[in-house]
Amino acid sequence: MQAISPFLWFDTQAEEAAELYVGIFDNSRIVSVSRYPEGSPYPAGTAMVVQFELEGIEFQAINAGPQFTFSEAISFSVVAETQEKIDYFWNALTADGGEESMCGWLKDKYGLSWQIVPPVMGDLLGDPDREAASRTMTAMMTMRKLDIAALQAAHDAA
Repeated sequence: MQAISPFLWFDTQAEEAAELYVGIFDNSRIVSVSRYPEGSPYPAGTAMVVQFELEGIEFQAINAGPQFTFSEAISFSVVAETQEKIDYFWNALTADGGEESMCGWLKDKYGLSWQIVPPVMGDLLGDPDREAASRTMTAMMTMRKLDIAALQAAHDAA
């Protein structure tokens, strides 16, 4: 078991969200589901805590009521090697009520924020040629879903 893991608070959708996430990411699984007993704030048998893994990273999710919601202050960054993978993750995570944001950020239908980023971004933005890096940044700031070819073209423009 990893020493630190994300713990996600849901109103009532912890199990549904975990099932969605393990369906999107490879090497992922539901590890366990503990359920509320009789006399608890939820109907007996409702998922209380769901333990799951995404790409080998352990997560926990709880159904604990509407008191707290997600904000953009916390997000999960997903490395997507190709435009095809960016498109896949983007479409899967914005499906059924998710929301596009800017610069590769989105919210899924539960309000959890994700960043879908190609690994080349670090190279393009960190280029010692500050004008090329600036062109990349300017292009990125106009995008919702990142477009690798457009970012590279902006970087390489002279």
